[in-house]
Amino acid sequence: MSISSATTPVIDEKVTKRVALGALVGTALEWYDFFLFTTASALVFNIQFFATKDAILAGIFSFGTLAVGFVARPVGGLIFGALGDRVGRKRILMITIVGIGVVTGLIGLLPNYAAIGVAAPVLLVLLRIVQGLAVGGEWSGAMIIAVENAPVEKRGRYGAMPQLGSPIGTILSSGGFALLAFLLSKDSFDDWGWRIPFLLAIPLLLISLWIRSRLSESPEFEALMEEGETEHAPIRGVLGSSWKQVLVGAATTMLGVGGFYLVTTFVVFYGATVLKIDRNLLLAATLIAAVFEVFILIGGGRLAERFGASKIVITGGFLSALLAFPVFLAVQSMVPFLVILGVTVGVCALSIPYAVSGAVLTGLFPTRTRYTGVAISSNLAGLLSGFVPMIATATLAASGNSWVPSAWLLIGISLLTAVAGLAIPALSIKQHGLKA
Repeated sequence: MSISSATTPVIDEKVTKRVALGALVGTALEWYDFFLFTTASALVFNIQFFATKDAILAGIFSFGTLAVGFVARPVGGLIFGALGDRVGRKRILMITIVGIGVVTGLIGLLPNYAAIGVAAPVLLVLLRIVQGLAVGGEWSGAMIIAVENAPVEKRGRYGAMPQLGSPIGTILSSGGFALLAFLLSKDSFDDWGWRIPFLLAIPLLLISLWIRSRLSESPEFEALMEEGETEHAPIRGVLGSSWKQVLVGAATTMLGVGGFYLVTTFVVFYGATVLKIDRNLLLAATLIAAVFEVFILIGGGRLAERFGASKIVITGGFLSALLAFPVFLAVQSMVPFLVILGVTVGVCALSIPYAVSGAVLTGLFPTRTRYTGVAISSNLAGLLSGFVPMIATATLAASGNSWVPSAWLLIGISLLTAVAGLAIPALSIKQHGLKA
């Protein structure tokens, strides 16, 4: 796979590490904020913002709000992706991280349905849309600037660095919710305790801004700027000549996003609402799974450098499909150890292709249109993934609270990613040290 159609500049690995850290910190805040919303959708928003006594219906409404953000993400990807290909990666990353952090803090201040009626869910949806727009340009930019600043032979490991933001964000968000749920009574947690993790996004944003201000712009993009070869119509360029890459990139990313929300967000809702499993146990399961995910992501990036990214994607896809029924059976047992084991195994399996999805996507598009291409691909996967918890919840209601349709849904997503892995070598640009 390749990174650029231009000559790759000499890379100072000290700069590489600093940029990778900046990308990681930003994506950690991004996923912290986003996972707060997903966890709150499963535990809080259905109670605080939707006035219905039907728990399943409230869950569908809550997950519908979650899905709205994913609908906004492709729009944000188009806007910020095109800007990133025209004015630079660093500038856009500063804008997107501010949008994500400020919106998350505002959600923590939002009055509930009991206080302001229907305006509460309306405002929640509007904030979710703004958050989705910002997220649409964040991950792709962070991934690209990390990979483009890395030596070609080490782009697998540095491409995995921003992916670590996902488990770190999960640890911080689930850990914060778990700690508050432990310290507070259920009524106190539902009334006001859930707001604290959202408000903490503001100081985290300030730290992220300070670190990101020290980032170096991508040397590949700077070379394009100096040569006057930046793309003036990147959206048209991607959709006109790289639509196959967009589809393969989206399918490659699908398991790491949609599968993750199925095994975490939906399972938390299903476990708490249907099986009546203690919410602290469910949050602990996602927390422990995230710790193991860190090691899977690091290992996956290294293995991609040795064996090829497509093999990692294919392996993770088929493994996740094979483990789908065992994962849900473990949760269905309601035995604490098995619940934790099921969630952890499920998350680890789907994290195998997620470890290399960023490096894969950057290798599918040339430098001139890379930000736009990666943003469209990743956000198309995000758009589809956003509906996964809602679809799973709807099948739950239609099947008499059976988990079986959700297991088949996970299998379908897993096989889609595995098939995409087969197409990666044929579509990747052959210029980078990472094997396709």
